[in-house]
Amino acid sequence: MAKAVNIARSHRLDGIGEYYFSRRLREIGEIEAATGRQIVKLAMGSPDLPPHQSVIDRLAKEAQRPDVHKYMSYQGEPILRKAFADWYKKWYHVDLDFKSEIYPLIGSKEGLMHICMTFLNPGDKVLVPNPGYPTYSAGVRLSGGVMVPYSLNKETNFYPDFDAIEKAGLDGVKMMFINYPNMPTGQVPTPELFEKIIAFGAKHNILIIHDNPYSFIRNASAPISIMAVEGAKDIAMELNSLSKGHSMAGWRVGVLVGKKEWIDSVMTFRSNMDSGMFYPLQAASETALALGEEWFKELNGIYYAREKQAYELLDALGCRYRKNQAGLFIWAELPEGYEGDSFAFSDEVMEKTDVFLTPGGIFGSEGKHYIRITLCCPEELLKKATDKIKAAFSK
Repeated sequence: MAKAVNIARSHRLDGIGEYYFSRRLREIGEIEAATGRQIVKLAMGSPDLPPHQSVIDRLAKEAQRPDVHKYMSYQGEPILRKAFADWYKKWYHVDLDFKSEIYPLIGSKEGLMHICMTFLNPGDKVLVPNPGYPTYSAGVRLSGGVMVPYSLNKETNFYPDFDAIEKAGLDGVKMMFINYPNMPTGQVPTPELFEKIIAFGAKHNILIIHDNPYSFIRNASAPISIMAVEGAKDIAMELNSLSKGHSMAGWRVGVLVGKKEWIDSVMTFRSNMDSGMFYPLQAASETALALGEEWFKELNGIYYAREKQAYELLDALGCRYRKNQAGLFIWAELPEGYEGDSFAFSDEVMEKTDVFLTPGGIFGSEGKHYIRITLCCPEELLKKATDKIKAAFSK
């Protein structure tokens, strides 16, 4: 029998843990299997609603063609790039050259890593929101960069405090991640905020990366893009996605927009990692991008009904929250006077009620006194969770 070799994993994985939801949901599954308990999971933001039927029909139709099962262009097919350009013009009032300033992705999550690997050298610093999407910090670390958190809290209305960021020092900072409408806080942007961010990037020679997947979900304001700011193409790139606003998370269709020079650089890296997207997916995405206001009105009607039920759940817990949050979640403070952190609160609620709430601490230290509730589940399930919580916490 051959002797087993001893191979250590790469040091780039040092400090990179398993994705929280991957680990925690596996643990909950083990609890359910061992005890027979059924945990109501109000956790991940994976849309449970299907895309528009016309999108599904287009996919099925295109998949019947005999000529679409080959490798596709690394750049993305013109049909999809043109559709994204038209979409940006219609909704964001941004002019983009579909031939050179639009780069379709297999989901925007991969785009975050591609950007980090394209632009960061070991030791380069990156401003990352706290709280923020964990993939930002993972991408920075895996590419050899250094994460520099900046705080988002209720004192600054969950916007960056640029004076505090400058005071902390910007030596070696090359890039900044921002995300509005924000996840997890639900805060919406203003044109003035985007103008400040672009001015900040220009002043300090920092590449701004805006992650913008939540524009169309529970957003009472018109959707806006940072690329609409004058001069933004020389300072910023933007990621967008069909996962949330078009209920196509499993389809993995995203996009990166920006000036040709930077798009070409990202494509150089990514073309060495994978090939183009399946053509029927690209064609069906064209249909999705052409949907009008009726689609978003219907979609948001469902989410707003769920939001109302989630408010009742949070009230039963004694949590405090801001209304008019955007996106697929509600961000809420722990009950006043609660002495533990978000992890302890989440564990306590699950133990008492069989309802799992996301602890805000997974998004950074600024989230340690918050929880997050997903709206990606039927209203009936939220009602079930609410009833469980009322029964346990009213005693």
